[in-house]
Amino acid sequence: MTQSRSLPRLIRKLEDAFGPAVRAALDDPSVVEIMLNSDGSLYVERLGQAIRRLGDMDAAAAEIAIGSIAHATGTSVDERRPIVSAELPVSGHRFEGVLPPIVAAPSFSIRRRASRLIPLAQYVDDGVMTGKQARLLAHAVAERLNILVSGGTGSGKTTLANALISEIAAIAPDDRLIILEDTVEIRCGSHNVLSLRTSDEIDMSRLLKSTLRLRPDRIIVGEVRDAAALSLLKAWNTGHPGGIATVHANCAHSALRRLEQLTAETSRQPMQHVIAEAVDLVVSIERTATGRRLGDPMRVLGHDGTAYRLEQYREGERHAT
Repeated sequence: MTQSRSLPRLIRKLEDAFGPAVRAALDDPSVVEIMLNSDGSLYVERLGQAIRRLGDMDAAAAEIAIGSIAHATGTSVDERRPIVSAELPVSGHRFEGVLPPIVAAPSFSIRRRASRLIPLAQYVDDGVMTGKQARLLAHAVAERLNILVSGGTGSGKTTLANALISEIAAIAPDDRLIILEDTVEIRCGSHNVLSLRTSDEIDMSRLLKSTLRLRPDRIIVGEVRDAAALSLLKAWNTGHPGGIATVHANCAHSALRRLEQLTAETSRQPMQHVIAEAVDLVVSIERTATGRRLGDPMRVLGHDGTAYRLEQYREGERHAT
C-alpha cells in the first residue's frame, strides 16, 4: 500500500486514538498547547489563560497516536528510538511524543499552529500590552528596525512575531519577505513572500546564505536556536533592515547573551559588537499566572566592552543608519 493511499487510514486511526477531547481542542482556535502526562492526565493551554485539566487519555490510545504519527511521517518509534518529533498530518501542528523507557507511559505535547493572526490592537484589548507599547512596535516596524522577540517556553513569541509581520503587511505591503523556519509556524499576509524550511540535509545557516541571493527586503527567522545566529546577524548587517526573529530568553539582556552563546558555537571571536549593530530592538513577552505580559521594548544602543547599553524605546525615535 502506498503512503498516499494509506495516509487517510492513518489519519482516521489517529483521530480515533486522540478521542473527542483532543480533537475538539485541536479545532479550537484559542488553544495553544495540548499536553498528555505519563499518568494519563490531559491538559490544555488557551490564549490568555492558565493551563487547565482537559481530561484523561488511555495509555494504549496514546501509544497508537504516537505510532500513527511516526508512520504517517515516515519515521520509526520503538524502545531504541522512543522520541517522535514531527508535524501532525494535514494540520501541521507541532508534535513531540515520547515512549518508555524514557518515560513511565506514552506522553506527548502538541503545539497548535495559530489559525488566526492576533493584531496588536487585540493584544491591547486583552491586556497583554498597553496602547503605547502597540504604537511603539508599529513605529519600529515602519522604521525598519531589526526586532528580536524573546520569551520563555510557551510565552507566545511566535504569535507576537506573527502580529509584527502583520504590521509589515499593512505598513509596507510591497516589501519582499523571506521567512525561514524549522517547523512551519509563521503566518504572513504579505503578497510578496517566500517561505523556506530546514530539512535533514539543509540547516538554517545554509538557508540564510541562500536567502541573500533571493532578493529579500526583510529577513524573518522563526526561532534562532543554533550557530545560524551568526549568519542571521551578518544578513541583518548587510543592508537588510526590518527583520524579525525570536529567541528563547526571559529578558532583553538574556536575549542578547543568548545570541552570544549561539554565535560562539561557530566563532571564537567575541560577537558583542556585531550583535549590538544588528539587533535594534528587543521585545520580551512572558507568561504569568494571570496571562501573558509584554515588557517595555528595549532599544540596543551598543556594547561598551562590558555590557550592552539598552534604553526604553521611545515614540518618535528614528532609526540610525
